[in-house]
Amino acid sequence: MALVVAVLAVTAVARRFDWSPPLCLIVVGVAASYIPGVPEYHLDPEVVLLGLLPPLLYATAIRTSLVDFRALKSPIALLSVGLVAFSTLVVGVVTWLVVPGLSLAAGFALGAIVAPPDAVAATAVARRVGIPRKLVRLLEGESLVNDAAALVALRTAIASIAGTVSVWEIGGDFLLAAGGGIVIGLAVGAVAAMLRKRLDDPATDTALSIAVPFVAYMTAEAVHGSGVLAVVIAGLLLGHKSPSILSGASRLANRLNWQTIQFLLENIVFLLIGLQVRRILMEVDETAIGPWALIGICAAILAATILARCVWMVIVGVSKRIAHGNKWPWSYSAVIAWAGMRGVVTLAAAFILPADTPQRAVLVLAAFVVVAGTLILQGTSLPILVRKLNLPSPDPAVDALQEAAVMHEMTRAGLAKLNEAKRPEDAPEVVKRLVDRMQQRSDSAWEQLGRQSALEETPSDVYRRLRLVMLEAERKQLLVARDAKTADDEVLRRVLESLDVEESMLDQFDEKPIAEQRELKTPAATAGACDHLTESNDDAIPSATDTCEECLAEDSQWVHLRKCLTCGHVACCDSSPKRHASGHFHDTLHPVMRSFEPGETWRWCFVDKTLG
Repeated sequence: MALVVAVLAVTAVARRFDWSPPLCLIVVGVAASYIPGVPEYHLDPEVVLLGLLPPLLYATAIRTSLVDFRALKSPIALLSVGLVAFSTLVVGVVTWLVVPGLSLAAGFALGAIVAPPDAVAATAVARRVGIPRKLVRLLEGESLVNDAAALVALRTAIASIAGTVSVWEIGGDFLLAAGGGIVIGLAVGAVAAMLRKRLDDPATDTALSIAVPFVAYMTAEAVHGSGVLAVVIAGLLLGHKSPSILSGASRLANRLNWQTIQFLLENIVFLLIGLQVRRILMEVDETAIGPWALIGICAAILAATILARCVWMVIVGVSKRIAHGNKWPWSYSAVIAWAGMRGVVTLAAAFILPADTPQRAVLVLAAFVVVAGTLILQGTSLPILVRKLNLPSPDPAVDALQEAAVMHEMTRAGLAKLNEAKRPEDAPEVVKRLVDRMQQRSDSAWEQLGRQSALEETPSDVYRRLRLVMLEAERKQLLVARDAKTADDEVLRRVLESLDVEESMLDQFDEKPIAEQRELKTPAATAGACDHLTESNDDAIPSATDTCEECLAEDSQWVHLRKCLTCGHVACCDSSPKRHASGHFHDTLHPVMRSFEPGETWRWCFVDKTLG
């Protein structure tokens, strides 16, 4: 409980001052370890590798797109396998050279320990400063797989310390770990998906989901496969299948529960890292190496760890530019190279080293210095690097356009199914209510565009603002009924739950700053194509500058403006009360219009109902 309270307090302060929560937690842990009366906590590696690592990997895997993971499988493999092997060799040789009396096998063991970065801190920084999502997905994909390669390399290095290990044995161990982990992960994911499809109780489903990572990990390790890979494969599979096998209530419960689990575990592990410092320094005091020599050793290993990643990214960047031209910018390689912060897996792996390992205390200290050093050096400077490189951050306007396009297609599919499913005896007012609700949801998505216009509030903004006020009044009246005991508590809880669900559906538009003088085009992945869009051009002179003249004539109000690409007629969008742009199409059959809002040039074909 003390760990949980400390995590809540430290993360709150760190967010208040925009500091790095992992780094703050380590500092607090170090300080706490020297406070008299604080119990000395020995971090058992099994607590991390079996108790913390599986749920952390699973929480990330279920949020990772399997489609994106497949698309990025080659660069992920280069980072999670190739870079781990390269870092193991480089750091291993450097460690062997700088630590007196150390075997090369023990050096490789430390290389494997510090090889895998912990992308938790990196992606947290990346999302905060806004780097391209492709890089965020790449870092997350690397973090899902690199622990498996590093732990296999560590297991081989530890075996080499005790005796000789052949190249064939190393290859066999790797194939067994990879193959066993993949097979077990697929099996556990398939069985869990079959079971969860039959569950309709969110609490039972959440309980099963909590068991999945531990079952996958322990089963794979029992057959000498990679538990890490098993958890990742099972998580990717279940995350991909969840929209088709889980109910909405179960998905909502899983999302909230796993966010809480991930938040607590991610931050507790950094606090535990800091609490180990006193114990590590006490063990180092018993060695014959002086303090200045220790500083030099740790500095050399930290530098080798950082430089190995940088050199590898230079090699990869050169090869990608040779193979694909300039499609892979150097700035991408620079950010990935510098996003190599290490985490709790590194320190837990260091404690796995056998007690009779030569200079074990020095190796454990070096592992801690790598963790803390990368968090300090890279964690604090990564936002500065991203800003200096001027990387394109995700544009909220592009997100809004993609959301509107998807919502439009969903609305079309829903209305088509409604026409099939409705029966002659169904009340017309009920059908109209459904149509109006779906149309309002689609309009709300389109209204998120045009945020650079002079319009202060869209109709959806007004609806959201007024409905929230109404919900607050309804809740107050519910409390009056509760205090007066005019309704049973079970009834009141069901009513309150319905209010909470409705409030959660009133999505608050994230008012992120939109880049000025940018042109909002339809993203390639979203844009469709048809003859009308291909033949259209933007040469027509607009009939108005910033008004819908028909709305003015009818004393009506428009939301956003659209321009006909055939004649230049400017009229209001479908979220506006009169829908004059659609009316112009029906009157003239001019097929294509484009947005006439500042900074937007996306187009729409009325005939083929295609966004272009």
